[in-house]
Amino acid sequence: MNIILFGPPGAGKGTQAERIIEHYSLAHLSTGNMFRSAIQNKTPLGLKVSSILASGELVSDDIVVALVQEETEKEIYHNGCIYDGFPRTVAQSAAFDQMLSERNQQVDILLSLTVDNDELVNRILSRGQGRSDDTEEGIKHRLTVYNNETKPVLNYYKEKGQVIEIDGTGSVDDVFNRIKDAIDAI
Repeated sequence: MNIILFGPPGAGKGTQAERIIEHYSLAHLSTGNMFRSAIQNKTPLGLKVSSILASGELVSDDIVVALVQEETEKEIYHNGCIYDGFPRTVAQSAAFDQMLSERNQQVDILLSLTVDNDELVNRILSRGQGRSDDTEEGIKHRLTVYNNETKPVLNYYKEKGQVIEIDGTGSVDDVFNRIKDAIDAI
């Protein structure tokens, strides 16, 4: 089963991904974790990506797709995965669908966590991850980038009938129960 966990910054994707992975025994691919590791290890990719992320912009499609293509060739991903933070653009979505098709796989479901903007800003400010753009202005910029560049991915998969919207507000358990109900229904 291939699941895309989708939503704006602060929607709870990382938290819910951990629960989905544990409950359904799926592999996990987080481009954010991959980028953070590359930055921390000061790899060439990390140095390149660091300045892009610090400005709140998205990493280019070609870099992200190549990174995901390389990572998903590992056997751990062959029986399904939860994709957290990927795809983020329509171009990445099309490349991803092609990548999966070549492996006789597909996206089974895109779970879209919905949370209003005020709640997102409050969550990000309170979680204290220490990103250089974790300021109210920086977060609002990231949400604008999300709405302009990433949200069209939702329509891409809606047209294919693969989207289920999940209310991302309430307790972590409440949100996870909604996610389980959606996954179990497919």
